[in-house]
Amino acid sequence: MFLARVYVTLKPTVNDPQGLTIRGGLHSLGFDMVESVRAGKYLEITIDAPEEAAAEERVTEMCRKLLANPVIEDFRFELEEMATR
Repeated sequence: MFLARVYVTLKPTVNDPQGLTIRGGLHSLGFDMVESVRAGKYLEITIDAPEEAAAEERVTEMCRKLLANPVIEDFRFELEEMATR
C-alpha cells in the first residue's frame, strides 16, 4: 500500500483569481507583507500497488486523466509506503 500526496497548482502563466482574493483578505486583516498567493489543490490517495513503480504510474495516470487539467495546471506528487497491519 502506498500513500500518494498530490499537489495540483495553476501554471505560472495562468491568472489566479482565488489567490488574488485570498491576498486581498490577508491584506484586510493586516497582513500587508503578503506579496502574492497562488491557490491549488491537495489530495491524499491510498493505492494498493505491488511496488512503488506501479503506484507512481497509476498516480501519474490519475493526474493526467482527472485530477489536473493539463492545459492550465501542473501536478506533482510524493509516494510513501504505508506500513501494513
